[in-house]
Amino acid sequence: MDYHDRVSKAIRHFWRVRTQQGNKQGSATGKKDAGNRSAVTGGKHLDGFIRLLAKIPEEAGLPDSTIHTTSTTLPGYFRPTKNWDLVVVVDGQLLASLEFKAHVGPSFGNNFNNRVEEALGNSTDLLTAYREGKFKPS
Repeated sequence: MDYHDRVSKAIRHFWRVRTQQGNKQGSATGKKDAGNRSAVTGGKHLDGFIRLLAKIPEEAGLPDSTIHTTSTTLPGYFRPTKNWDLVVVVDGQLLASLEFKAHVGPSFGNNFNNRVEEALGNSTDLLTAYREGKFKPS
């Protein structure tokens, strides 16, 4: 499978939507987030990558009904629920849960540390919820 064109398309989508969201935010209310935040709070800039990764289980033969990009809420342990960007459930068993994050400067060090903490927290929460029986046995 050739991913070059697919990744290129996702990257173009990222930058196009990010720019559009930044330009559009505040046009109706006059209120705009500080700095570059206005480009990302619309939440659609990573949809191209979500679609790209959703294709992998589909092309591996999983039915569309097992691949979820909406209705992606899973139980947690330290918090009641968590919304993910992509969830794959096969025969009632959780196969994958993915959350997408983007890094665009200028504060790479701080953002990277925050994303690492989020990833560790999310995985700890999900695994603890599983261990404590929040999911069906699998």
